[in-house]
Amino acid sequence: MRKATIEIEDKVDQLLVVLDKDIQHIQDSLSRLNDLRGSVVKRDEVSLRKLLESIQSESNSYEENELKRRLLRKELATALDCGLAQMTLSRLETELSGEKKTEITRRKTNLQTLTRKLKKEHSSTAMLLSDCARFNSVLLKSVLEFGQAGTITYSPRGLAERQTNSAFMNLQF
Repeated sequence: MRKATIEIEDKVDQLLVVLDKDIQHIQDSLSRLNDLRGSVVKRDEVSLRKLLESIQSESNSYEENELKRRLLRKELATALDCGLAQMTLSRLETELSGEKKTEITRRKTNLQTLTRKLKKEHSSTAMLLSDCARFNSVLLKSVLEFGQAGTITYSPRGLAERQTNSAFMNLQF
């Protein structure tokens, strides 16, 4: 029985290291989303390219962490005699005591907080990008259809104005 307890504690120690990497990954993702929004607003193409390159290079290293977490989860499920689906941090908390339980609880709470924040930031970034795409579409459409009689634009005060029949650009070659 003592050997099983030592094995579980060893797996928990390894899991704590993996969870710390998960926490760091989420914090890095939050930072990247912030950088993405800033670069989009500033229209800084160089920063956007660098951001994309860093995301691509870091994705492989994080994949290793995910594989290690899955393996530890499977091993802990076997050691605690429960199904893989039931092997959660909450379940692990109930099985542990003392300092290990406190560490798992702290990491679980931190992960939950960061995950909620990541969802919120992701949603905000998605809305910004959607608005940018919509604005670019409207802008392009207004440039290409500027001389048409059916085009309506809005003044800075929000009043609708119909365009005159003057052409904005000459499409002749």
